[in-house]
Amino acid sequence: MGFLNQTTMKRCAAIAMLVAVGIGFSGGTLQHAVADDAVAVDAVIETVAEPADTLEALRADTDILWTCIAAFLVFFMQAGFALVETGFARAKNACNIIMKNLMDFGIGTIAFYFVGFGLMFGATKGGWMGMDHFMFDAGSQSPGSENWGWAFLLFQTVFCATAATIISGAVAERTKFSAYLVYSIVMTAVIYPIFGGWVWGGLWKPDGATAVNEAWLGAKGFLDFAGSTVVHSIGGWAALAGAIVVGPRIGKFVGGKPQAIPGHSLPLAALGVFILWLGWFGFNPGSTTSVKGGSFAFIAVTTNIAAAAGSIGGMVMSWLLFKKPDVSFALNGALAGLVAITAGCDCIPVPQAGLLGLIAGVVVVLSVLAIDRLGIDDPVGAVSVHGVCGSLGTLAVGLFHRDLGLVNGGGAGQLMIQLLGVVIAFAWSFGLSMAMFLAIKATIGMRVSTQEEIEGLDMHEHGMLAYPSGWIASSDLGSGKAVIH
Repeated sequence: MGFLNQTTMKRCAAIAMLVAVGIGFSGGTLQHAVADDAVAVDAVIETVAEPADTLEALRADTDILWTCIAAFLVFFMQAGFALVETGFARAKNACNIIMKNLMDFGIGTIAFYFVGFGLMFGATKGGWMGMDHFMFDAGSQSPGSENWGWAFLLFQTVFCATAATIISGAVAERTKFSAYLVYSIVMTAVIYPIFGGWVWGGLWKPDGATAVNEAWLGAKGFLDFAGSTVVHSIGGWAALAGAIVVGPRIGKFVGGKPQAIPGHSLPLAALGVFILWLGWFGFNPGSTTSVKGGSFAFIAVTTNIAAAAGSIGGMVMSWLLFKKPDVSFALNGALAGLVAITAGCDCIPVPQAGLLGLIAGVVVVLSVLAIDRLGIDDPVGAVSVHGVCGSLGTLAVGLFHRDLGLVNGGGAGQLMIQLLGVVIAFAWSFGLSMAMFLAIKATIGMRVSTQEEIEGLDMHEHGMLAYPSGWIASSDLGSGKAVIH
């Protein structure tokens, strides 16, 4: 009997019991047979049905586990962002950047729980803004699926924190910590959740079948599977507004010409990129929130090939422009590929995913240089990686979608819908963020004093240094350099 599994044995038992019922019919009256054997038949049917019920419960538990594991990976991306931004900044500002990344998640978690989740997934009229689900309670607001509700909240929380942390790098090394706390609250409680609800609001189904948020932009057919626009462009365009309002660092522009201000540790930045690359396997494949069908494997492949091609694109483009393969541009090229594929990781064929990553790697180099020439100081290239390449990847869905893409014979209809979403995202995030930063500037102020900027935010904002003081050289205002010896 060792070769029979449990399900097979139960089915055999059911057949045997049915045969016994038949014998009962032949050996006694019909009335007695029905009376005596009906209970036994019901018991067998219940026993046979049990494996199916158990399998369904196991599948649901597996989906919860997968979603939580993906959320843990996306949370680990906070460490990646912290290392990238710290490495690309000067040593005298390392503590400040670490503190901002920590508070992104701390403040973001609280603000999203109390306000943001409700605005994003609560019941709406017309799909504009959620009006309930504030201080979300899965026990009462997701009947019959409490544990799934908690998993969903956690997954959406880490995505919200990712959008917030993008801004940090663009305004690094000259922004007041108090100002940063204010716009972290606004980003995670209002700007990100409302736009996210327009696209993803319909994902939350309290009863497991019916969405309460109409998600008007998603209903028009706008596709953004894991957030090239919803997360990355929203964060990137907010970062652009912040960089414009706070102004460039001292020494960044001399005679109107941009000057390089090297970060203090490329190894830290590289480690951060590898952590982000790993975290993206939670970001994109995890957005399935289910293991059913195994589609996460395909998504993992498109994600990986786009990142690999992006790193190559950044390296080659920098080599052509500067006669040397630039490490920082290769690193940002990998991130650009990851951001670009995020919208279409589920629907763009693998070869075209690689092509998209390659294009993004080239575009991010050109974008960084163009933003410099516009007089905007973005120390880590956040606007180019997340805003520009997020929009590029969103538009690429309209080009490369396996069924709806223009290149693959689907016509221009999807491309036009994607363009609409990109434009709305820019208007929403850049417009509200510009108003927010101007309000902060007019009240508590955005920028630290000249002395504080020269001597470093670590000492003036936090009263400590990330490294022994003897390791940090005094600033050279001509070049803006502050490096570890």
